[in-house]
Amino acid sequence: MQHLCQVFGVHRSSYRAWRRRDRRPSEAEKKLLDQVVEAHEASNGSAGARSIAKMVTQAGTPLSRYRARRRMKQLGLVSTQPPSHVYKKAEQPHLDIPNLLDREFGVKEPNQVWTGDITYIWTGARWAYLAVVIDLFSRKPVGWALSLSPNTELVKKALTMAYESRGEPPEVMFHSDQGCQYTSLVFRQLLWRYQMRQSLSRRGNCWDNAPTERF
Repeated sequence: MQHLCQVFGVHRSSYRAWRRRDRRPSEAEKKLLDQVVEAHEASNGSAGARSIAKMVTQAGTPLSRYRARRRMKQLGLVSTQPPSHVYKKAEQPHLDIPNLLDREFGVKEPNQVWTGDITYIWTGARWAYLAVVIDLFSRKPVGWALSLSPNTELVKKALTMAYESRGEPPEVMFHSDQGCQYTSLVFRQLLWRYQMRQSLSRRGNCWDNAPTERF
């Protein structure tokens, strides 16, 4: 070791001091490690270094993503992304319902044309499904419903909320894609009861329902 110190120009007393140094993390470092663990747990293990750095910084402790990455490696933390979502294929055939809307999205009055769609949201433990009803006049949702199952009952609840909150307007055109929820007999019966005309996008053509897809 004496020879190595001479080669690298390091004084032996400096080397001995380095060997005897206190290797326990400081209080600030302990606090930082605890914050990294808390941020990782708050995300249910899905957050990476960039997200953890942002969360810890917002909590009041400046942290770059590079320092966060080193702390994660030190703690053995890894980012576990949620599983990919796959819709189940519908078993029932689609009905021959025309595209009455025909991309005429410039509606001039409220309660003339409503559009609907379903999206999925990762809740941290499993997928949840959000159904919305949008008034094309304002491009704002007038009805919505959340469920753990993307079934017909979900879209019925969203439509009923819109219908009742808007004072039960007659002769509304309801447009959606060709999802099995919207082509089911139960949903079409609800549209008939609410005196609504049904319009469907062409199969596989998201542009026919562009405002709702954008939302």
